[in-house]
Amino acid sequence: MIYAYIRVSTDKQNVENQRHEILTYLNQHNIKSDKWIEEKISSQKRLKDRKLGKLLKHLKKGDILITTELSRLGRKLLEVMSILQDCMEKECQVWALKENYRLGADIQSKVLAFSFSLAAEIERQLISERTKNSLRRLKDEGKKLGRPYGMSYKKLEEEHDKLVLLLSKNISKAEIARSMNCSWITLHRYIKSCIKI
Repeated sequence: MIYAYIRVSTDKQNVENQRHEILTYLNQHNIKSDKWIEEKISSQKRLKDRKLGKLLKHLKKGDILITTELSRLGRKLLEVMSILQDCMEKECQVWALKENYRLGADIQSKVLAFSFSLAAEIERQLISERTKNSLRRLKDEGKKLGRPYGMSYKKLEEEHDKLVLLLSKNISKAEIARSMNCSWITLHRYIKSCIKI
């Protein structure tokens, strides 16, 4: 059996690019895929919760798993190595088109798979470290990180008496929210929980 595997992490990503790349390869080499497996799921999810995990259980000797790149199988070095090891033990092949790998049970395949996965893991760690360093620098420079603070209940509590007065004058909640520099929903929740009308 020949399986074509496609994975994207989010709904915003499109499976069509991977599908096109695999179809082009199959057509050029006069190969037909027996089954397509597509999923929209983070590679951070446990393998057993992914369609790939179920597929790996059903692979048999001589089967071929085609994907656009090894990173579609997983993001962590140990996970990719475990998947490749599982396939090699079952005497299946994993073809990664972008890297032009045809990984089987031979020693060269094992070395290539390990080298590529190690490089990918190091690259991700470097990116993560650069991001953390940039955020640390911004924090040290006094910049506030994260989502900006909205109008909290505490700030509305400070204006409680003014709010009661404005409401008693039948001023609309939308107008009051604008004058208090908060959202209508924040104001509505505060009124509902803290002001008896």
